[in-house]
Amino acid sequence: EARAAAAALAPDILVSFAYGRIFGPKFLSLFPLGGLNVHPSLLPRHRGSSPIQHAILERDAETGICVQALALEMDCGDIFACERIGLSGRESASSLSAWAAERGALLIERVLEDMEAGRARGVPQVGEPSYCGKIGKEDGLLDWSRSAEELDARIRAFDLWPLAYGYLGGTRLNILEAEPSPARAALPRALPGTILGIDPAKGILVQTGDGELALRRLQLAGRKALSFREFANGARNLTGSVIENRGPRLEN
Repeated sequence: EARAAAAALAPDILVSFAYGRIFGPKFLSLFPLGGLNVHPSLLPRHRGSSPIQHAILERDAETGICVQALALEMDCGDIFACERIGLSGRESASSLSAWAAERGALLIERVLEDMEAGRARGVPQVGEPSYCGKIGKEDGLLDWSRSAEELDARIRAFDLWPLAYGYLGGTRLNILEAEPSPARAALPRALPGTILGIDPAKGILVQTGDGELALRRLQLAGRKALSFREFANGARNLTGSVIENRGPRLEN
């Protein structure tokens, strides 16, 4: 049905962005000039369905966006254009997605113009490829034994979906924004996930496996998102509580 609908348009070329699947040879054969894909990574790094999130998770120094030829293998086609962006370590999936959407539209327009003028030349990908798979709901569950830097990266990578979360008092707690905070050497180390206190400038401080994480925006299940100050004002006995990585146990 999709092939019939596309064929009725008598198309010249196919352009895809964040499709997440591989087009088959019968579908691609409908397009005399083939297909182009806008992929938000510096190929061949982060081939696959979640390149933006994995650039953040792996704390890459830079990422980018590529226009590549569609091929029968995942994200392996020749590159027609690329744009790079340096990463500060404070980007989120939402901010990088917005950048990729805007810059990708301009980049594909330029490549299409070059193709029409006969100037476009694709070049093979160079380097060892890496791959990233689909992200599931369970990936957002935070393991507090990880370092503050790792947890911060997960929170930023999953701010669109599935959201980073734990459980506070048996209720799901979404952590929408945070940042690492240097551990205070004078204080005894608590168990990972323990809320150590509230820093009026930084946020709600939580012990991790290495360092402290300052939570800045939070959201209890079924409630609206709050700044850490609003959240702390409405919570009792917050200091000393533990954000757990499992929900309440159900009794038989």
